[in-house]
Amino acid sequence: MIGFAVVALVLVLLVCYAVALYNGLVRARNEVKLTWSNIDVLLAQRHDELPKLIEVCRRYMQHESQTLERVAQARSAVDAARGTGDVSSVSRAEGALRTGLTGLYAVAESYPNLKADALFQNLQARVSGLETAIADRREVYNDAANAQNVRIETFPDSLIAGCFDFPVVRLLKIAADEKADVDVKAVFGN
Repeated sequence: MIGFAVVALVLVLLVCYAVALYNGLVRARNEVKLTWSNIDVLLAQRHDELPKLIEVCRRYMQHESQTLERVAQARSAVDAARGTGDVSSVSRAEGALRTGLTGLYAVAESYPNLKADALFQNLQARVSGLETAIADRREVYNDAANAQNVRIETFPDSLIAGCFDFPVVRLLKIAADEKADVDVKAVFGN
């Protein structure tokens, strides 16, 4: 009788432990979803601001249509990637957009009237602020994704993760070309 009670107690403790592990994995997965949602909100805000910035620049930069078009295409690519929910696609599209914006700001330096335009200054500050916030949130997302991945890959969580199909989460990475200095000569065509 005592042996049966001990076995029953051990089984109850194992079930409770398994439930606690499962709940921890669910919390980690939801943290990743929440942090991605926070990034998506900022991407949407920036998506709404970019056409305004492009239009203000277009008024001054009639001879720079290629630069403006590059930013507009990159904006569309980010929007399409956001729709797929694929972190790698979003990361690549974001890299192209950041490169395009850097080029746009560099070209804008040669247009004093544009640089002095209050609307341009406000939109540039708003977009730059959103870029900074996205970078900060990307760091939070990567921390949450890494925490989930560590749990999924370590024992005994890996047993529960394998049984309930908790996938490894991709980190948002910075492309090598984003880490490099901007080639100002290439931007200005010299």
